[in-house]
Amino acid sequence: MSEITIQGPGPALSATRGGPDDGPAQVVMLHGLTATRHYTVMGSRHLDRRGIATVAYDARGHGQSGAAAGPAEYGYDRLSDDLGAVIDQVAGSGSPVVLLGISMGAHTAVRFTADHPERVKGLVLITPAHIPGRGTGDLSPWARLSAALRGPDPLDAFVEASGLHTLPEGYREQVGLAIRQRIGRHADLGAVADALDGVPPSSPFDAMSVLEAFSVPTIVVGSRDEVDPSHPLAVAEAWTAAIPGARLEVEDEGKSPLAWQGGRLARFAEELAVGS
Repeated sequence: MSEITIQGPGPALSATRGGPDDGPAQVVMLHGLTATRHYTVMGSRHLDRRGIATVAYDARGHGQSGAAAGPAEYGYDRLSDDLGAVIDQVAGSGSPVVLLGISMGAHTAVRFTADHPERVKGLVLITPAHIPGRGTGDLSPWARLSAALRGPDPLDAFVEASGLHTLPEGYREQVGLAIRQRIGRHADLGAVADALDGVPPSSPFDAMSVLEAFSVPTIVVGSRDEVDPSHPLAVAEAWTAAIPGARLEVEDEGKSPLAWQGGRLARFAEELAVGS
């Protein structure tokens, strides 16, 4: 693994390259809102062992990447431009890549694919949450999380605002620990708060016909609503139905979310990268 910095149209982006040191990256990985590059395939080294070159990067305002000027600079147009800069640097202009994106990362991957289909070889879209035409929904949970990060005790306040009490009791301790670890990886909590104010109101695409026009192999990974109600399974099902030839993957009833199983997610990316 090696650390690299990517300078695109906005803040400098911090990234990790895995797999072979030479040649273009085959898989680019995008995390979700308030996460970092460490929360894509959750530490799995499967792709490295298979000799597949990867790059995972911290989105603007997250992890060790630079902050944008304010909430307005965290829309999906800006996030897509950042992704383009990453691909330009790590894959080159002639090498399409597999994009593995979670939530905000999935939305960014879709926005980029709609604008630059020739740059994308395949998509692993994990726990999407956007359906065009439904509006942005209730933004108050995001506002509470943003306010928590701007307060005097941001870590405890963020955990409290995350709504752990709504989860099945058996998952609360595990999710609470994961949240603390995730938030502790950010260099600038004010920037993460800006992202919380800027990303949820932004729309990655405005009509399902955008997905219907895709022509790349796609795997959509959903989660059941009992454990992850903010990423409804119905959205993953709708995306799968819209994207030609897409396949839906979801955990069995009562099992840990597939979206938390980094080794499984890495294997989906491998499947698309090697074409088998």
